[in-house]
Amino acid sequence: MIENPPVLTIHRGHRRPDPALLEAFRGAATSHLVDAMEGRGAVDWRIKPLDAANASFVGPALTAHSYPADIFGMVGAAMEAQAGDVIMCANEHYTGTAVIGDLAAGMMRNKGVAAFVTDGLARDRAGIVAAGLPLFAMGISPNSPASTGPGQVGAPVVLGGVYVCSGDIVVGDADGVVVIALAHAEAVLLRLRAVQAAERTAEEAVKAGATSFSSWNAIHGQARIIQS
Repeated sequence: MIENPPVLTIHRGHRRPDPALLEAFRGAATSHLVDAMEGRGAVDWRIKPLDAANASFVGPALTAHSYPADIFGMVGAAMEAQAGDVIMCANEHYTGTAVIGDLAAGMMRNKGVAAFVTDGLARDRAGIVAAGLPLFAMGISPNSPASTGPGQVGAPVVLGGVYVCSGDIVVGDADGVVVIALAHAEAVLLRLRAVQAAERTAEEAVKAGATSFSSWNAIHGQARIIQS
């Protein structure tokens, strides 16, 4: 490298979702959202809530990139975040050290951050749960990170296999986290309503004693039968 990069780079000025659009996604099940997006949109299944009882959230993404074993991106995002933001902190799936602990989570909660999601690790589970911030991570490790940089805030990241831009709508529940590209949010919302209606119909059928769906009957009806 010809010259050292800046230890922290912050990109500002991203588009934010309309509050009414954001609220329209509140309470939506992540599985229904995925169904409304052709079966995709959820981050890596290993990224799970530290407290399943406090896992539901919705908010606009504020992206960050913390290099492995470093917290500069996380710190920059904590400083830049507005109330209601979801910090999406890529850490390159690093499992040698944590990228966030209970004190940082507590300060984010004090600031009004809606949730913190990382493909790295966290530490101090009990303190994070007590802080009350919905926090999703790949796991827990007591190992502490460094503070040397570099880090980045606001630029697009890939987190848990999903491309995320600041301003995208992020929804979480006990099952995981789903990212809805802001440019497609209105269309996804329309499909979500259809998915939710179909789900209610299916639930009523199961409660009434149904043992299969019509789609299952069609699949089964086309089977090649081999008698032994």
